[in-house]
Amino acid sequence: MMDKIIIGRYIPSNSIVHQLDPRSKLIFVFAFVCIVFLANNAVTYGTLVVFTFVLISLSKIPIRFLLSGLKPILWLILFTFFLHLFFTKEGELIFHLGFIKIYAEGIRQGIFISLRFFLLILVTSLLTLTTSPISITDGLESLLNPFKKLKLPVHELALMMSISLRFIPTLMDETEKIMKAQMARGTDFTSGPIKDRLKAIVPLLIPLFVSSFKRAEELAIAMEARGYRGGEGRTKYRLLSWRKKDTAVIFILALLTSVLWMLRN
Repeated sequence: MMDKIIIGRYIPSNSIVHQLDPRSKLIFVFAFVCIVFLANNAVTYGTLVVFTFVLISLSKIPIRFLLSGLKPILWLILFTFFLHLFFTKEGELIFHLGFIKIYAEGIRQGIFISLRFFLLILVTSLLTLTTSPISITDGLESLLNPFKKLKLPVHELALMMSISLRFIPTLMDETEKIMKAQMARGTDFTSGPIKDRLKAIVPLLIPLFVSSFKRAEELAIAMEARGYRGGEGRTKYRLLSWRKKDTAVIFILALLTSVLWMLRN
């Protein structure tokens, strides 16, 4: 299941979403994370769902592939749903069995919050699937450039975020390999009491931490060997170019915000 996680992976293509400047995509994703909270009824959530799936089709990323990548975190979405279902005590009482009481507002909140979570994961995954790690680094650094006047280590921050995103799939692959190795030795991660399952995770975490530290050390040595000294005086092979289509993204973003604002209760 670990190999199905798509956050941090990049799929090369020539779609219009791939061709956008990373800065416009980063602005869009940051803004989307905020404007998704404007949705508070079925119409606004419906608008966001339609918009997100149009975006996915424009990116040429197969929807089936994208949805299969959500399977590993499906339990988190379901947990969010059931949390609101059982703990929201507002509206009409729909179901009552012993101490379990389900209210209409609980169902509504459960669906809306889970859907919000689902859309956020889809859009942020789309950013990494359509933007290479080096482009994300360049875009972030360019957007954070004004903060250099405040002595903020902009280049290092952008590089750190980019490396973190880049190594998520690698870390997942490493986890999958260690799990298979432990299962070959008789460890059972899928059945038995929760206490035994938690104990089984400990032998998984230790080699994973050792492997991560080793990989980080190797990366640091490789960067040092190639003369990396941070962003000071550094030139770039690929220069970012803001075009009309990137301005159109900002316009669409403003339009979406206005529509959501008008349609919300």
